Amino acid sequence: MAVVEEAASHERFLRLAIELAEARVRAGGGPFGAVVVREGGIVGTGFNAVVPLGDPTAHAEVQAIRDACATLGAYRLDGCALYASCEPCPMCLGAIYWSRLGTVYFAGTRMDAAAAGFDDARFHQDMARSPAERTIRLIRLLGDEGRRPFTLRLAKPDRVLY
Repeated sequence: MAVVEEAASHERFLRLAIELAEARVRAGGGPFGAVVVREGGIVGTGFNAVVPLGDPTAHAEVQAIRDACATLGAYRLDGCALYASCEPCPMCLGAIYWSRLGTVYFAGTRMDAAAAGFDDARFHQDMARSPAERTIRLIRLLGDEGRRPFTLRLAKPDRVLY
């Protein structure tokens, strides 16, 4: 019985993420919604706000992570799960890793998103290449100077551990 209840709980949160995405579409936005859950309670929600905010990082998952971090007063979301209306893009996956979310549940796939005009296949392909072969050039300059902030940080006994 507990497994059935757990599945129903996951489906309930995922349906909420889908509802957020649908509401956003009705309001003229992108079709993505996300919910962050901790111990059975919602601690963050988000929807695609790229166009209204003029912010290419304002994806539903990132917005939900920001909301959850503000709610919990923390930069880590250990013990939390994210429910997304669609499979996260590479940028959102990066935010998921950095926030230490443990599990992601999603409904639509990246192929579903591509069919609706949100094709991130080129990002996945580019990330799989070596840095020298990527479409965005990464050029290192001032290496010694660039290490100084890290040296300073390592010398601080009260540094925050990420």
